[in-house]
Amino acid sequence: MFKNKTVKLDPNTTDTLVGEGSTFEGKITSGAGVRIEGQVVGDIECEGDVTVGEKGHVESNTIIARNVIIAGVVNGNVRARQKISITSKGKLYGNITAVSLSIEEGSIFEGTSRMESLSEPGSEAAASADAKSAAAKEVAAAAEGFSSSDNRQKAGEDADKYKTTW
Repeated sequence: MFKNKTVKLDPNTTDTLVGEGSTFEGKITSGAGVRIEGQVVGDIECEGDVTVGEKGHVESNTIIARNVIIAGVVNGNVRARQKISITSKGKLYGNITAVSLSIEEGSIFEGTSRMESLSEPGSEAAASADAKSAAAKEVAAAAEGFSSSDNRQKAGEDADKYKTTW
C-alpha cells in the first residue's frame, strides 16, 4: 500500500516549522530548511537554512546549516556552511563558525567566531582562498630579503610615519 520513495528535498524551501507556543525536544534533521518560532531543546542539522524567529528560543549543543538567521535567542554553538546573520533583536550565546557573518546593531553575541572559506573545489571562495595563499607566499618571500638590520631600522622609521592613535 505504501511505497518507500526517497524524495530529494529542496534546501531552498522550509519544510519544518516549530510554531509559536510549541516545544520540541530532540534532534531535528532536515533535507530542507527549518524555521523556529517556538522552543527547541536539542541539536539542529539541515541542508537548507535555519531561521530562529523573534519569538524563537533554541537550547542546543550545535546548529549546523547552510545559512543561519537569528532573530530570537540561541544558546549553543552555530556552524554555517555559508552565512550567519544576527538581527537587531537576535541573541546568540555560543561560538560560531561560518564563511560570512553579519551582526546588526542592537543584537547580542557572546562567544567566539571563526571564519572559514568555502572548501568546495571550483567555488569562488576556494579560488579566492588560493589567490590569497599565493599572495601571502609572495609577501613572505619578499620579507625574507628584508631582514638586514639597516632594512629593519628603515622599516621602523617608515612605520612611524603611518601610526594612528585612537
